[in-house]
Amino acid sequence: MTTDESAKNNGQSLAAAVAEKGEDLTPKKDRGVLKIVKRVGNSEEAPMIGDRVYVHYNGKFANGKKFDSSRDRNEPFVFHLGRGQVIKAWDIGVASMKKGEMCHLLCRPEYAYGSAGSVPKIPSNATLFFEIELLDFKGEDLSEDGGIIRRIKRKGEGYSFPNEGARVEVHLEGRCGERMFDRRDVVFIVGEGEDHDIPIGIDKALEKMQRGEECILYIGPRYGFGETGKPRFGIEPNAALVYEVTLQSFEKAKESWEMDTKEKLEQAAIVKEKGTVYFKGGKYLQAVIQYGKIVSWLEMEYGLSEKESKASDSFLLAAFLNLAMCYLKLREYTKAVECCNKALGLDSANEKGLYRRGEAQLLMNEFESARGSFEKVLEVNPQNKAARLQISMCQKKAKEHNERDRRTYANMFAKFAERDAKEEASKAVSKKALEAVTNEKATGSQAAEEEKAKSHV
Repeated sequence: MTTDESAKNNGQSLAAAVAEKGEDLTPKKDRGVLKIVKRVGNSEEAPMIGDRVYVHYNGKFANGKKFDSSRDRNEPFVFHLGRGQVIKAWDIGVASMKKGEMCHLLCRPEYAYGSAGSVPKIPSNATLFFEIELLDFKGEDLSEDGGIIRRIKRKGEGYSFPNEGARVEVHLEGRCGERMFDRRDVVFIVGEGEDHDIPIGIDKALEKMQRGEECILYIGPRYGFGETGKPRFGIEPNAALVYEVTLQSFEKAKESWEMDTKEKLEQAAIVKEKGTVYFKGGKYLQAVIQYGKIVSWLEMEYGLSEKESKASDSFLLAAFLNLAMCYLKLREYTKAVECCNKALGLDSANEKGLYRRGEAQLLMNEFESARGSFEKVLEVNPQNKAARLQISMCQKKAKEHNERDRRTYANMFAKFAERDAKEEASKAVSKKALEAVTNEKATGSQAAEEEKAKSHV
């Protein structure tokens, strides 16, 4: 029997074993997905819906013939669980696994590729056998910087999500370490959770939740209660939080296209004031949401009367300037520069816009650009002493930066020179050693010849 035939027969016997003894994982108990655990996992924790999972697998037909393998590619396969990115059998099977576990799955066609198959590898109505190893899994990163991680315990319903300004009804339980500090049902407006002592991370997560969804949120300090903490709950500054949140119901806020110009201008005045309150309280992310609403409502608004256009430009200018200040506080300097440029597009001689752009550029080490912005401030207002000081700061920082670069390059060149000298010395030593060996060989050869000659005589 050849090796291929042996492997094929082994595959057939493995599939037969799962068919006979496998656990039925299907909700309907129709034996469409059968599983046998071959190696128990090293953790009791299982992946949840939306988790990013990492697996190795071998895929075979029921007759034992292999059609695919991540191990052959020497690269784990990665997908989001429960999102329909893989065959139904995998979403069901992998959800039942523990980290480190290895299992065998037997998948009937209706839980695999069905009557359509998957050209060219999978024929129609194929029953598939998989050996799967669950290497790791991670929660879904909602903020894209690790600040809000979501793990879904129960999937929600529908295709609609709350938007900024939506009225939501939620149940939440907050923990810091092992201590539960908050448990309640609460109704609030998305983007204004701070008014109810709810961290901004929950506001942002709610915009990606379905009605009825129950999830666990791991919230970092930036999206939690930040540097001030929350004395009411006994939360220290810069604490990491864990919340269990259930979105019970919600009513979406009006979208921009559902509002007329008059309503947008009225709402702009309201959210501008809210943004200012949040800013003064050091709640910069919350302030960004409020000022951002003004931009979303008015930036692309056309066909305005002269009066409406003047009011719109006034709100937009204030929104961009305030957003720039928020981003400076949040140390997001590129966004601060973008907002300043938008403000200067409305008023090219705006002193605040020029000054804040210069501040952001200076903090980005763009010394010449920053100096140019501060010089334009002086063109607008020659009495601005702060701008003069900032120009001096730009010159000082640029000089320090250049000196640091000079020392860095000097050290670099010195190291290169030292390395080259060592290489040359090494070559010289090697050359001398080679010459010595050559001379020794020549001397030895000459002595041998003389000895041979004496012996001959």
